[in-house]
Amino acid sequence: MNDENRKNLWRLIQLTGDYLINKLPNHPNHPNGRNPYAHVALKIKNHYGSSYKDLPDDKLEDVKLFLDNIKKEEG
Repeated sequence: MNDENRKNLWRLIQLTGDYLINKLPNHPNHPNGRNPYAHVALKIKNHYGSSYKDLPDDKLEDVKLFLDNIKKEEG
């Protein structure tokens, strides 16, 4: 992904993480609370098979929709 798209996508990941603050369920592996930003990045990695940084530019719109779905499902 080119630098501009990567920066825009990271900003969207941050906004999604901001939205999920205090909305993720508690988990015994995270006694001090869950990191919503890491959660979103991991969801992307698990869904697409690579880090958001390594995705091709043509996946940008698809990832935006995926982020919207994360907000709907987990928020």
